Amino acid sequence: MAIVQAAFFVFFFSKISEARNGSGILTVINWIPQIGLNLEFSLNGLSLVFALLITGIGTLVFLYASAYMRSYEGTDKFYFQLFLFGGAMLGLVLSANLIQLFVFWELTSFLSFLLISFFHKKEMARKAAFQSLIITAFGGLLLLTGVLLLGSVVDSYSVVDWLEGAQTIKNSGLYLPGLLLILAGAFTKSAQFPFHFWLPGAMQAPTPVSAYLHSATMVKAGVFLLALLSPILGGTIEWTYIITLVGVTTMFLGAYFSITQTDLKAILAYTTISSLGILVLLIGIDTTLSIKAAMLFLFVHAFYKAALFMVAGFIDKKTGTRELSKLGGLYKHMPITFVISILALLSMAGLPPTLGFLGKELIYEAKIDSPGIASLVLILGVAANTLMVAVSMYFMFKVFLGKEGAYPKQPNEKGFLYLLGPGVLTLLSLLLGLSPAVLGDELVEPALSSIRKEMIDVELKLWHGFNDVFLLSMLTVMLGMIIFIVALNKKQFLVKWRLINERIFTIKFTNIFYQLLDGFLNFSERNTKRLQHGYHRFYILTVILFTSALLWFEIYVTRNWVLDTQFSLTPLYVSGLVVIISCAAFYAAIAHSRIATIISMGVSGYGISLIYLYFSAVDLAITQILVETLVVVMFVLVLGRLPFFETLSNKLTRVRDFIISLIFGSAMTVLALKALNVEFNHSISDIMLQNSFVMAHGKNVVNVILVDFRALDTLGEVTVLIIAALGVFVLLKTKKV
Repeated sequence: MAIVQAAFFVFFFSKISEARNGSGILTVINWIPQIGLNLEFSLNGLSLVFALLITGIGTLVFLYASAYMRSYEGTDKFYFQLFLFGGAMLGLVLSANLIQLFVFWELTSFLSFLLISFFHKKEMARKAAFQSLIITAFGGLLLLTGVLLLGSVVDSYSVVDWLEGAQTIKNSGLYLPGLLLILAGAFTKSAQFPFHFWLPGAMQAPTPVSAYLHSATMVKAGVFLLALLSPILGGTIEWTYIITLVGVTTMFLGAYFSITQTDLKAILAYTTISSLGILVLLIGIDTTLSIKAAMLFLFVHAFYKAALFMVAGFIDKKTGTRELSKLGGLYKHMPITFVISILALLSMAGLPPTLGFLGKELIYEAKIDSPGIASLVLILGVAANTLMVAVSMYFMFKVFLGKEGAYPKQPNEKGFLYLLGPGVLTLLSLLLGLSPAVLGDELVEPALSSIRKEMIDVELKLWHGFNDVFLLSMLTVMLGMIIFIVALNKKQFLVKWRLINERIFTIKFTNIFYQLLDGFLNFSERNTKRLQHGYHRFYILTVILFTSALLWFEIYVTRNWVLDTQFSLTPLYVSGLVVIISCAAFYAAIAHSRIATIISMGVSGYGISLIYLYFSAVDLAITQILVETLVVVMFVLVLGRLPFFETLSNKLTRVRDFIISLIFGSAMTVLALKALNVEFNHSISDIMLQNSFVMAHGKNVVNVILVDFRALDTLGEVTVLIIAALGVFVLLKTKKV
C-alpha cells in the first residue's frame, strides 16, 4: 500500500509543470447528464498541493504503520481502512463537482470513525469515534444543504459553473444562509470553535492514524473547501468577519490549552487545533498575501505535525508511556529521535532555519495587513504564537532533557521504519527553509494562482530584513521563552494554570455534546413509546384520522367544483340493494355475534357484486363473489381458534369509533362524487382504451390493465396476499406455550 501511495505521489509530482502553466487537468465523466450530474475531477495548483501531501505523507505513514502496528491483531482491516481513508481524501480534493465532493467528504468521516475506534474494546476509543462521527457527519449534512441552496441559484453543482456565476450567487438572497451552512460543514470538519472538542478525543486512534489525520487528511478537508470556494463566496463582509473571527478564536484557544496538557498526543492535538485556526484565519482574511501564507503553512504544519506524531508514537512504544511526568533525559537513549524532534519543534515554534520560521513571518505579515479587525487578529496571533514557542520548548525539555524519567520499560532506538518518516519530513522542512524559492515557484505559486484566478509571482526567502514582522517574531520568541522558563522552574505554575482553567472554563463542550445527545435519545424514546405503543387498533385509528384530515383538506382546497350527478331511485331494485347493503354494514358494526357479523359483511359484499352485474361489469362481479365466499369461509374456520366474544370497548370508545368512521366514510363519499364531476387532467382511461387491443391484444380493458399495463403492481399485490396467508398459516399452526 505504501508503494501504491508512492506511485500516486510520483504521478502527481510529474504534473507540477502543468499546474505551473495554469492549464491544469479537468476530466468529466457523464453520470446522470439528464439532471446535470457528472463525475468531474480537476487537478490544478490547489488540488495538486493537497494531493502531494496526501500521497507523500501517506507513503511515510504506511511505512511507519508497518512497524508500529506489528504487535496488534486485525491489521489487515486497519491497513485497508487507512488506504481507503487516503483515497477518500484524494477523491475529495480532486472533485470539481460539489455533490461528488460531499460523497467523499462523508466517506472520510465514516472511515475516520472506523480508524479512531480501532481499539474498540476501550470505552474512550468508542466514545471518541462516535463523537467525531456525529459532529463531522452532521456538519456534512449542513454542507450538503448549503450546496443545494446555492446550486439552485446557478442550476449547477459544478465548481466551474459556480465560478462563472459567482456574482449571481453573492447577489442572491440565498447567499447568506447557504454560506452559513457551508461554513458550518467546514468548521466541523476542521475542528474550528465551537466544534474543536472532537479532535483531541481522536488521539484514541493508533498513532499512524493520528499522524495522517492531523497532518494531511480529514481535518484539512475544511481548509481545502474554504480555499476552493474562496473565489466564489469570498470578498464579502460576511465571509471575512465570520471566518476570521472563528479562525482567530480557534487559533488562540488551541495554543492556550496545549500548554496545560500532560499527554504527548494531547499536546499535539491541541496544537493542531491552533494550526487549523491559523489556516482558516488566513483564508478568511482573503488577501493575496494571506492566501500565500496559508498555502505555505499547509506544508509547514503537515511536515512538523506528522513527524511529531510519529515521534510521540515511537516514544510511547519504546518507553511504555506518553506522560510528560514520566519522561525525561531521552536524548541519551534516543539521540537520532532527539535531533529529529528538535528540527520538528523548531518548525512548530517558528524558529530559523526551518520552514516554520518562514511560515510564521508570512503569517505575521498577512495579519498586519488584514482588513477590518487587524488589531484583534494581531494581538491574538502574537499570543498564540508565544504559547506555541513555549509549548515547543517545554515539549523538548521535558521529553529529551533534564533528569531521566521513570520509564515503564527501558527505551531503545531500534526500528528504522519508526524514524524514516519523521526524518524525511524534518529534513524537508530544513532544506526548504534554507531554499524556500523551490517550494514557492513549484507549488505555492500555482496554488495561489489557482485560488486567486490570476497568475501571481511568489517569492519566498528566509530573511526579510529588519522590519515590523521581524520585531514581532523576536517579541514572540522572547515571551515564549519566558513562559517556558517559568513553567520549567516553577512546578506549581502549570498546576495553578490548570486550576484557573477549571474555574474559568466551567463549560465542557464534550459534556454539552453528551448532554444534548442524551436529551435527544430520551426525547426519541418518549416519542417512540407514544407513537409505537404496540396497540394495533390505535395504529389503525391514526392512519384513518390522518388520511381523513388530508382528504378533507384537499376537498376544501378544491371546493369550487359543481356537483352535476343526478340522483334517482330508479331502478328500484338497485336502490333496494343499496338499502340492504347499508343495513347489513350497520348491523355488522353493532352485532354481538361473530357469525352474525360475518354473515352481514357477506351480504354487503354479495350486494355490491349484484350492482356490478347490473352495470355489466361481469368480471368484477365474479371476482367480488369469489372474494366474499373465500372471506366468509376463512373467517368461519378461524372462529374456532378465537376466544369467546366479549365486549371490551366502553360506550365512550364506541362513540369515538363511530365518529371517526363517519369522518372517513363521508370523506370517501365526497371524494368519489368529486371524482365523477371534476377532471383536472385528461383522463388516462382514453389511453387505456386506445391501446388495450392494439398493444396488449385484449378486448377486456380491465384485464389488460391488471396483467399488462400494471402487471408489476398486480404481482406485488399477489405477493403481499401470499405472504399474509403464509403468516396466518404459521400462526394457526404454532403451538401454545
